[in-house]
Amino acid sequence: MIFEYEFMRRAFLVGILLAVIVPCIGTVIVLKRLSMVGDALSHTSLAGVALGLIFNFNPVLGAVAACTLAAFAMEGIRKKFPQYSEISIAIIMSAGIGLAGILSGFVQNAQSFNSFLFGSIVAISDFELDLVIIISVIVLLSFVFLYRELFYISFDEQLARLAGVPVRTVNFIFTVLTAITVSVAARTVGALIVSSMMVVPVACAMQVAKSYKKTVLCAIGFALVFTVPGLFISYYVGLKPGGTIVLCGVLILVLILIFKNSSVGKRIPRLRQ
Repeated sequence: MIFEYEFMRRAFLVGILLAVIVPCIGTVIVLKRLSMVGDALSHTSLAGVALGLIFNFNPVLGAVAACTLAAFAMEGIRKKFPQYSEISIAIIMSAGIGLAGILSGFVQNAQSFNSFLFGSIVAISDFELDLVIIISVIVLLSFVFLYRELFYISFDEQLARLAGVPVRTVNFIFTVLTAITVSVAARTVGALIVSSMMVVPVACAMQVAKSYKKTVLCAIGFALVFTVPGLFISYYVGLKPGGTIVLCGVLILVLILIFKNSSVGKRIPRLRQ
């Protein structure tokens, strides 16, 4: 049985926790039309991983620090180019990839560094498991507490200010939450595919949900549907868990689009609170 092994029980626990929190972050990012933020941060996290391996401290902590700095830098650049917010993503991604490429040359254990590229959810340490649990609780509580504020800034920050939302403070908190979530997810599902876990469940949810709240809940549901079968398939077939989970998600999205095209036509629901 798959659950006879401690590492698989741990993998399922981490996978389920991430399947709950990543779509929460991903929904806001997608609605703000910044879907590639996860890609930029996850690639930048590799620079922090390399620093951790070079100076012999936990690579996940290095990834968290690198992602946090990159997220704030991205937010700052985005404010300088309000009409072209995607520029910030391209700049940070380029800087992160370049820095990671240089630092990776100084890493003696290439195997450890490569494990972060596609993730290693079945090799989670006790410290990383505790970190995922703590971050999951923080993200969920923050998302519930700031639900109304995040709803407003997802669509229009100017209207959010007029509605009395402290946009700068909320953006600061959300930036930190995004950075630490991406860092941990990059360790488990892989830096190269973590953005898919943020976007694909939300894309599926937007095809079936008709409100903001239902989109969040459906995105979490879809992420769980991707993760649990993905872990089973990867275990019994001998595939990489991260890639298997993402491909399950893409397959389900394709099936949803085909079904909608054949039954009710193309229509993206208008979201409401």
